[in-house]
Amino acid sequence: MSGDAILKVAIDAPVMGTFDYLAPAGTSPQPGQRLRVPFRSGKRVGVVLATAKQSALPASRLRRALEVLDPEPLLDAPLLALLDWASGYYQHPPGEVCATAMPRLLRHGRDADTGRLVWQLTPAGRSAQETGAAARAPVQSRLLAALAAAADGLDADALATVAARWRPAARELERRGWVRRRRHDAWERDAGPVAEPAPTPTPAQAEAVASITAADGFQPFLLQGVTGSGKTEVYLRCIAGQLAAGRQSLVLVPEIGLTPQLVARFRRRFPDAGSVVLHSGLTDLQRLQAWQRARAGQAGIIIGTRSAVFTPLARPGLIVVDEEHDGSFKQQDGFRYSARDIAVWRARQLGVPVVLGSATPSLESLANAVAGRYRRLRLPERTGTAGHPSVHFVDLRRHVATDGLAQPLVAAIGRHLDAGGQVLLYLNRRGYAPTLMCPGCGQCVECGRCDARMVLHRRERRISCHHCGASRPVPERCAACGGELFAVGQGTERLEAALGELFSGQPLVRLDRDSTRGRDGIAQRLDEVASGRARILLGTQMLTKGHDFPGVTLVGIIDADQGLFGTDFRAAEKLAQTFVQVSGRAGRADRPGEVYIQTLFPDHPLLQVLVREGYERFAEEALAERRAAGWPPFSFLAMLRAEAVAREPALAFLARARAAGEDCDTTDLRLLGPAPAPMERRAGRYRAQVLVEAASRSRLQQFLATWRERVAALPEAGHTRWSLDVDPVDLF
Repeated sequence: MSGDAILKVAIDAPVMGTFDYLAPAGTSPQPGQRLRVPFRSGKRVGVVLATAKQSALPASRLRRALEVLDPEPLLDAPLLALLDWASGYYQHPPGEVCATAMPRLLRHGRDADTGRLVWQLTPAGRSAQETGAAARAPVQSRLLAALAAAADGLDADALATVAARWRPAARELERRGWVRRRRHDAWERDAGPVAEPAPTPTPAQAEAVASITAADGFQPFLLQGVTGSGKTEVYLRCIAGQLAAGRQSLVLVPEIGLTPQLVARFRRRFPDAGSVVLHSGLTDLQRLQAWQRARAGQAGIIIGTRSAVFTPLARPGLIVVDEEHDGSFKQQDGFRYSARDIAVWRARQLGVPVVLGSATPSLESLANAVAGRYRRLRLPERTGTAGHPSVHFVDLRRHVATDGLAQPLVAAIGRHLDAGGQVLLYLNRRGYAPTLMCPGCGQCVECGRCDARMVLHRRERRISCHHCGASRPVPERCAACGGELFAVGQGTERLEAALGELFSGQPLVRLDRDSTRGRDGIAQRLDEVASGRARILLGTQMLTKGHDFPGVTLVGIIDADQGLFGTDFRAAEKLAQTFVQVSGRAGRADRPGEVYIQTLFPDHPLLQVLVREGYERFAEEALAERRAAGWPPFSFLAMLRAEAVAREPALAFLARARAAGEDCDTTDLRLLGPAPAPMERRAGRYRAQVLVEAASRSRLQQFLATWRERVAALPEAGHTRWSLDVDPVDLF
């Protein structure tokens, strides 16, 4: 045992470090290979991160791994280095980071080979079949004859037609060396023998493509283009160059809902590229197959959501982050990483260009462009003859809204429908009404587990909490006074009902989390819109994610005031991005577009700047305000969160955690709190937080590395639910 190498194994467990094991007898596992190991009283799958000559544990406590699961490293050296960096930067256990980078089946020990299992004759088996060596075993003989006639082998279904009890016979043939099993990858490449022709690029597109394709090695680009300016066409042309050079391109999108439309466009342009998709809507096997094809270099284009940033690439050439501003790129629980930021780090590691595209770039990316760290490329005009939509405010102080719709917007909807256009209405509030209220005593129906009101879903005849998921039948009377309850406010379900009455002959599609349940829910509804069958499209923030609706000529923003007075320092930025993104869905083809904005505050400075001067002017002012206040991107944040079944334990733990932080070197940083979270009680637990603000990223990292160890060593840490969020995007 003294000569055995020590394996440093990452296991999916909340432990900041690796576990030491001895290799299975007669093996020499390498970094990147998976092992099955004894862990506590059971067995787990781990990844070898490194080997060492010695262990801090005494030899008597070292356990031997049970088996090596991969014949060669599954995760290559660059990917292991990326995971190691991510674990350190986000202060997260390496085993959980490695688990994020692998499909679920691999995490559970599944064979990495994803092909169909087939049985084939060996040369010895062919000889045995020809000489009749198995004549005295009828089932074996029939199997040999059937396999001899199948050049590519037969799978289990085919063998079952040869003999009902074929498996014992097949095992005997394998034992004798006459038959072997292997995986046959029957991957069907993209359909379509002829590629869709590329449109003539605009001068701005051509300039952007030339700049990106001329990049030699790592170069980050911020592609800032107004909605409808053809950012996707720039991606396609850059990817075409990578495919011609035999290299792969990784394209990240913020939501599953974006992938069907984007994938269809990529496959029409590149029918032979072997495009694959990675997102949570796939089955476990589909996800593993796509992951393996990317790893093997069979897929020239990989399109995926957040976790696809960790996909292994055999021949990396380009990374694209579409809608880079979108908050969905930040994981909000568990391993709290930013896929956008990791994409930039990975591009630098691999020595390839990375393109961050958006009509409304994040202030962090804009600051990087201003500082010269990113090269900014602009697409200032829409493609073709499409112009910018005209914008109209509907002052809700003068025009009373019925079921969320004021008369000027209703008239505009009718006018555009009569002219053959499609209408898109945006309301970021699902359900029928956001609350039930008793006018007699003023009480609203509250969630018993959260500091939130229950939302009425009238079609289901239930009220639900959109924070913890609690749900119950609609109460008949007020629990406090017995009075009648009334639905107050509008959600997408109520708006759908109102539109159905006003425009009864017009097909309507609602796009929100309630209406798109099921694997193909989003794709089916988007197809109805793209085909023109749906004339009215109503939905929540799903509609702002970069969809292309060329038939839409009118956009109505039902409630522009959501977010105008948010407490988060990023509230104005998020509202501005949403406003510009949803407005940009109007008038994308050759027909003029209009945007109607319903608001109680038509003179609000944010709305006025966006309408009159555009997002770029808003961003300049917002960056100046951030600089003056010392908020990101001019400082760097981390958030220590804690929760408990009562308020006091969470606050007490954070008070001790802050004291532990103040014992560290706090030069050039501030600790703020502890304070209750803006929504203090959620899912029956009280939440609180401590904010760390540092003058530089390196200074923050130096502090966090020490502070986290001290927090983990606190006596209360083992029975308090706590987490560290580096670069938080929501200060909830």
